[in-house]
Amino acid sequence: MTVTYRRRKKRTAPLLIPILIISLILLVIGGYFGYNKYLEIAYPIKYQSWVEKYAAENHLNKYFVYAVIKTESGFDPSAESNVGARGLMQIMEDTFDWIKFKLDDDNAVYGDMYDAQTNIRYGCYLLGYLMDEFGSVEVAAAAYHAGRGNVNSWLSDKKYSADGVHLDNIPISDTAHYVNKITKAMNKYIKLYDNTT
Repeated sequence: MTVTYRRRKKRTAPLLIPILIISLILLVIGGYFGYNKYLEIAYPIKYQSWVEKYAAENHLNKYFVYAVIKTESGFDPSAESNVGARGLMQIMEDTFDWIKFKLDDDNAVYGDMYDAQTNIRYGCYLLGYLMDEFGSVEVAAAAYHAGRGNVNSWLSDKKYSADGVHLDNIPISDTAHYVNKITKAMNKYIKLYDNTT
């Protein structure tokens, strides 16, 4: 009986190694594709025609816009913050009024910020304006979050900006965290979807 058991063990041992190797390979491949699928779900491309249209009109990298929408609202057009910012790109009412004036959009009302297309149009206008003023994604994102006045003040203070152009230190932790989230999300979008790199 002991002899029979040993023979069976010897026969199955050589088969076990290739099965384990194949299983491991399948697990690695499945994990890789599963992780990529997770990333595509976590960093979706939604409202593509509007994002691309208004990003192009405002000379923006579309992945910057996607990163802002993901960070601000998670692509929920009905999102409203606890301070009243609305829509995909979380536009505050006073910011809406300023953009409305700049766009000469007399018929717009603040409720339009729940409309995805209008919100993206307004948000892209603001991001484009900030990029023109500040020249980098990081500083424009800081201004989008904390306001132009704060950012201009930081840029003129050697504690926060050595060259008056880049922010070496952001004194508001929420804004520093926001800028970090935007840049990370933008880099993920570029890695996932930009075939030109």
